[in-house]
Amino acid sequence: MVYVDPPAWPARGRLWSHLISDVSFEELHAFAEMLGLPRRGFDRDHYDMPAERVPVAVWLGARPVSSREIVRLLHAAGLRRPKHLFSCQRA
Repeated sequence: MVYVDPPAWPARGRLWSHLISDVSFEELHAFAEMLGLPRRGFDRDHYDMPAERVPVAVWLGARPVSSREIVRLLHAAGLRRPKHLFSCQRA
């Protein structure tokens, strides 16, 4: 399943959401491609997604959840990649 949190993270004059999968990074990358998100938006274990793409993500099947739930889901799936371990790497 793919999940998205509310747009709450300001950067570059916009608000941003996180897009994750609790299944695999392959599922996440495929979903992000359907949304037209560039691969450079992938950050360790999630995509940073501009607020205006959230309705489309939900329409395509992403489930809206809280930011806290995003972290919980990543941990539960074993897909959480802490920043201190992956600061210079991108998958």
